This record gives sequence, structure tokens and C-alpha cells, in this order.
Amino acid sequence: MPDVVLAIAFGWVTLLLCAGGVLLLRSRDTLHRVLALDVLVVLVIALLTLLSYRRDVSYYIDAALALALLSFTATLVAADHVRRKGPR
Repeated sequence: MPDVVLAIAFGWVTLLLCAGGVLLLRSRDTLHRVLALDVLVVLVIALLTLLSYRRDVSYYIDAALALALLSFTATLVAADHVRRKGPR
């Protein structure tokens, strides 16, 4: 039963990653690009946690946490950039 659930989860995350990539490529506004990148990062984090559970190793979780911290910092910097309409 868990293998079926994992296969469905991997399929959905892969499908959503493709849809997020299309959304990123079609966005015209900088703010929409930042949001699309955030969605892609969340999906990659979900994929890393699923992979960690599937292979029964913990270093994928460490990579997911590091990616989440970097993504949060990058989002703050990008939001500040969009708010100020350019670099400082």
C-alpha cells in the first residue's frame, strides 16, 4: 500500500513541477516569476522528502531544509528588490 501512495505522490509532484515550469516561463511580471519559483522550490522540497522516505536516508531531509532556508532568504531579497524597483 505505501508503494502505491508513493508512486501517486511522485507522479503528482512531477506533474506539478512541469506545470510550475510552464507557469514560470509564461509569467511576464517579476513578482509572478518570484511566486512561480517559490512554488517550484516547495515542490522540490516535497520531492526530496518523498525521496528521503523512499530510500530511508536522512540527508535528503537536510538538503530540503537547507533549500527551504535559502528559498526563504531569496524570496525576501526578491520582494525587497521588487518593492524598491531595483537594486539598493
